[in-house]
Amino acid sequence: MKRLLNTLYVTTQGSYLRKQGETIVVMQNEECKLRIPVHTLQGIICFGQVSVSPPLMGLCAERQVAISFLSRSGRFLARVEGPVFGNVLLRREQYRWADNLEKANEIARSIVTAKIYNSRLVLQRGLREHPENIGSEELAIAIDRLMVNLKVLEKANSLESIRGIEGEAARTYFKVFNQMILNQKEDFSFNERNRRPPLDNVNALLSFLYSVLARDVASALETVGLDPAVGYLHRDRPSRPGLALDIMEEFRSYLADRLALKLINLKQISGKGFKKTETGAVLMDDNTRKQVIVSYQSRKQREITHPFLKEKVSVGLLPYIQALLLARYLRHDLDGYPPFLWR
Repeated sequence: MKRLLNTLYVTTQGSYLRKQGETIVVMQNEECKLRIPVHTLQGIICFGQVSVSPPLMGLCAERQVAISFLSRSGRFLARVEGPVFGNVLLRREQYRWADNLEKANEIARSIVTAKIYNSRLVLQRGLREHPENIGSEELAIAIDRLMVNLKVLEKANSLESIRGIEGEAARTYFKVFNQMILNQKEDFSFNERNRRPPLDNVNALLSFLYSVLARDVASALETVGLDPAVGYLHRDRPSRPGLALDIMEEFRSYLADRLALKLINLKQISGKGFKKTETGAVLMDDNTRKQVIVSYQSRKQREITHPFLKEKVSVGLLPYIQALLLARYLRHDLDGYPPFLWR
């Protein structure tokens, strides 16, 4: 099993990363703030005004440590990595299946099934754990509707119908998402999902977590030799990591949404950590961003029993395992792609 390595997140504006032997040095105002051996990392993610020296880029490329540059809000900007490794035959099979509508629809249906199933389970958990604090009737109706979506999805035979069911399920889910926010309602009220830019604190938090999760999924796909750009549910579009967005759908509610609710409900973040810009976009400040990242990394260290492998694994390895299972399916080692279904 692949070992779960660390990801270095650099959020302090004006930071400068340089190479010192086999070590990465993080400088701030000409002062060394951190030293970390490169072999302990699987990736570096830089937010906002963060610089990296060319020698360090070369070292990271050589050691297969990808460096990603994101805006302060978490929007992907660029990625620096070394030569692409992996099985060219696997990638060619991935491309062939993407051109085969029947096979592409089959994979897309499995992914959307997992997305709706896991979203429904989040609502069920919320209703069971806090029945006295949330709108039980509204959540119960949404849970039933998502089950109907799952049943209809079984017979969907086109990408358009699969996407239509996914969209309807997402609207149902987010319509009651605000019911699961139990504290700090004055600062974290959720009406609808919006992005590019996010217009409220909850959407800013969700968008940030989704961006970080997408980077993890893309790295996992590259690790097993798949191309993150060529997806089945998210079809080809320049500069869009279609397959990474596909696999991420399985983890949105389980990893990102539940963490967002925990951070808000346990008051680990506050409304003071968010600000609205002149354009209407909402951004997190550096301290809040750090708190979110620390909580995300902590969650990745937890262990669960994988529903298909029946083995205990770290949550942070779930994207890698799903990428591996998809690769096995494309190689015809499995009869179908088993998506991640949270238990």
